[in-house]
Amino acid sequence: MASERQKAAARKNVKKTQTAAKGKQRLKHLSAATRSALVEEANKVRRGEAKTRKDLDAEARSLSISGRSKMGKDKLRDAIARAR
Repeated sequence: MASERQKAAARKNVKKTQTAAKGKQRLKHLSAATRSALVEEANKVRRGEAKTRKDLDAEARSLSISGRSKMGKDKLRDAIARAR
């Protein structure tokens, strides 16, 4: 049987985990315009009109672009265009 101290620690861990899970629900806190833009970008990737972040990173690696791990998708696209 668990002691009171163990039960308290378990309750604390559960609460901490629940709080962390709530904090990860980021999309619902974004504006409608931002969510629409994200959906449109995802649709372009699905249709093959745009590259994924992983594809862009691989291309940047082959072009020896430094700092690529800290770049977002848009900056990677720009850096690749400049490097060509």
